[in-house]
This record gives sequence, structure tokens and C-alpha cells, in this order.
Amino acid sequence: MNRLSIVSSVILATLALSFSACSKQPATDKPADKTPAADSSGAAKTSAPAAAPGFETLDKKVSYGIGYNIGSGLARENAVTVDQDAIKAGITDGLSGAKARLSEAELKAAFTEVQQKAAAAAAVAGEKQKVVGAEFLAKNKARPGVKVTASGLQYEVLKSGTGPKAKASDTVRVHYHGTLVDGTVFDSSVTRGEPAEFPVTGVIQGWIEALQLMSVGDKFKLYIAPELGYGPRATGKIPANSVLIFEVELLAIK
Repeated sequence: MNRLSIVSSVILATLALSFSACSKQPATDKPADKTPAADSSGAAKTSAPAAAPGFETLDKKVSYGIGYNIGSGLARENAVTVDQDAIKAGITDGLSGAKARLSEAELKAAFTEVQQKAAAAAAVAGEKQKVVGAEFLAKNKARPGVKVTASGLQYEVLKSGTGPKAKASDTVRVHYHGTLVDGTVFDSSVTRGEPAEFPVTGVIQGWIEALQLMSVGDKFKLYIAPELGYGPRATGKIPANSVLIFEVELLAIK
């Protein structure tokens, strides 16, 4: 299989796995209210949402989901200015089985160039994040209540618990809320309204260290330098070289 076919297959596989999430809203600071509505008698009631006009059939719903995911993904891609007419032409030709209007060599060269542009832009953004993060941590460690470990992990105790301490061999149950230094929320079990469970050693280095400082019932605020987080690797909403800020509450040791 050639490189372009591999790229296309990966895109299609990703769409197939992710289209069910197309209706999810961006994370907010307020958990969704999951309480069912009640009728006049006080009994709880639920009802399926009505299909949007024009998308009543299964095929139309799935087709819209695929298109929505393509659009959402392209909206986040800064390395290329999307031409909707060209996208429509490509989809139309592909579905009809028509011969591609560009050769495979032209398409491969175009994809390679845009990947190189994206990598260059990510490198520049990563260097900016490194500077911003270093300045933030330098100021933050001077604040009253902020403790700094030998590794450079910064944390402050928001609430003290009385339970046992977590060990490297444990699996823990926690609530957490993660943001970047500019306040952007990138992940939050609090927002989802559901605690997370994982092995102490199954997370980033900053968490591994912090969890073993915590007792059940503790709530810490962590300030994690890039080398204790994801380093120069961009991950989801997290740019390369980002400082990560987490509020973490240790609920239980499994």
C-alpha cells in the first residue's frame, strides 16, 4: 500500500471510530445536569431528541456525522487554508468512482508539504510555550504555600485528608481538573461528573510523583513542568512544551 493510501485509510479509520462523538460540546467548568425532566405528576420522563430536518434516515445521520468530523478536524488544522469547493469536488469524484483530477505524485507532494508546514509551525509554538512556561513557574514557586520537590514539581495543598498514602503499586480513584497556564481546560473528570481510576505509575511523571505524596482525602494543585508532563510532544489540546496545572483530589486507593 502506498503512502497516500495509508494516509487515507488512517483518516477513514479515525472517522469511523470517532463520529459518535461529533455531537459532544467542548468541556466547560460546569458539569452537565443529568437529572431527567419531570412531568406535572412529578414522575421522571425521558424522550429521544427529534431528528434534525433533512437528517431523518440512518444513512443521512451517519453521513452528516462523517462530514461534521471532517469539518471539525480541518477547522483545527492551521497548516492549510481549506477550500470547500475543492473538498466537495474530491468527495464527489471519489464517491462516483471518477478518475482523480490530480496525480498520486501531486497529491503525495502536497500532503508532504503541508505536513512539513505543520511541523514547522508546531516547533515555533513549542518554543513559545517553553518560554511562557518557564516564566510562569519561576513566578509561581515564589508564592506562599507553593512547595517545590527535587524534580521541580510544584504543588500546593488545598485540602488535607486523613487516609492512607498512595504507593507506586496502587491503583487510585481521583477527581481532577486540568488547565494550561492561560486557563484553557484540556481535560476534567469534574466536568464529566465521573472520577477516574488508573495505576499510579500509568500516568505522566508529575502525577506519579504527586500521587505518592498524597493521602486519601487530600486535594492538591499541581504545576507540572514540560519535562514532567508531555515534553516537546503536542497532545490533543495540549501544545508542545506546555506547563500543566491540575487540581487533583485523591478519593480512594483501590
